[in-house]
Amino acid sequence: MQKFVSFVDPRLERYRTKKAPKVAKYTPASTADFIDVLKRTPRSILSNRDRSRIAAIMSFDSRIVGDLMVPKSKMVFVKDKEMLGPLVLDKLYKSGFTNFPVVDGHDKVLGVIHTEALNALEIKTTSRASKYIDPHVDYLHATDTLNFAVDEIERTNSYYFLVLDTDDSLVGFFTTQMLLDYLLG
Repeated sequence: MQKFVSFVDPRLERYRTKKAPKVAKYTPASTADFIDVLKRTPRSILSNRDRSRIAAIMSFDSRIVGDLMVPKSKMVFVKDKEMLGPLVLDKLYKSGFTNFPVVDGHDKVLGVIHTEALNALEIKTTSRASKYIDPHVDYLHATDTLNFAVDEIERTNSYYFLVLDTDDSLVGFFTTQMLLDYLLG
């Protein structure tokens, strides 16, 4: 049997550093405890942006579409018989949205106009909104979880959803961009 030979000079033994004492590891008992640890972590270790991302991922299962959607009061609608002239187009472009629900005289949604369809319009001419309607509309409920929304995005390959309440009344819209913004900060 070989004996272990130390190549450390015995005179240097006094300069050897002591081992750090063992510290009891803290294990959070809940998501709230974990988020509390995140809040207390020094900024030099974890930036505010990283904290937000981690907190968003941790709370993803409990969040619903209604938490992220744009409410109906902020939506811009187009009437089906409305003329898409310079004033209306200017209003639509200034809204910053890329999709506009088209409604009839009774506020029933007939479809959506996408800005891609509007980009082909000549500014000097006018056309009725009904000419540019995409009748395919996907819906989510405000109480649907974000997990369900992800499943619907994958299933429908859609990026824009109108959001309904429990009575199937329109309450807002939701996009994949909102979901990404929530997750990525």
